[in-house]
Amino acid sequence: MTQDPTLTQSATLAGAFDELAGGYDHGHHEDIARALIAWVSPGEADAVADVACGAGAVARHLARGRPGTAPPVLAVDLSPGMIEVGRARAAGLTQETAIDWRIADAVPLPVADHSLDVVFCASSLHFLGRRALADWRRALRPGGRVGFTLPLATHFRPSARFSGHLAADVPLPHTAQEASRWATACGFTGAASRVQVLGTRRVVLTSASRDGR
Repeated sequence: MTQDPTLTQSATLAGAFDELAGGYDHGHHEDIARALIAWVSPGEADAVADVACGAGAVARHLARGRPGTAPPVLAVDLSPGMIEVGRARAAGLTQETAIDWRIADAVPLPVADHSLDVVFCASSLHFLGRRALADWRRALRPGGRVGFTLPLATHFRPSARFSGHLAADVPLPHTAQEASRWATACGFTGAASRVQVLGTRRVVLTSASRDGR
């Protein structure tokens, strides 16, 4: 039987992030999470997914400020090591039920059609590919929103280990305007982007909406 190359690649990427989980640059990703949440400004009770969440920086920051009646934030990642670290970092900071941790491929999301208000994807879209945006449109309710980041092309220097996993159909933007145009080309509306400076690194934050139909 021929092995599915997509499954092989996912397993390899999961293994790479498992090895990094303990010493991951969590501070950098915490900064990105805070900036992205502020840019999108979700409602306190929105149904939210943190896609390819790593150690769940977005999910953890959201969960701290949500009322007890809000649905759990869905945090999905293919790396068991990252999910384990995320659970440990969330312990004592949020209610245990505030985050629904899932070890799974991020595409497709394990949710029903039109069931989410907001989809976040921080620091991961350039590995997932354009198919992720199509899946987010499926998962979002009419008028729902996405918030994602991409590395600024001029400042991105991936290691050899990860460069082979980059999605060929996700163009890294050189400007905020390029990121907004790409989100629009992928079927979203009202795209707004800006460049976030984090030390020597630059990322582009993008917020956009699913159409109302």
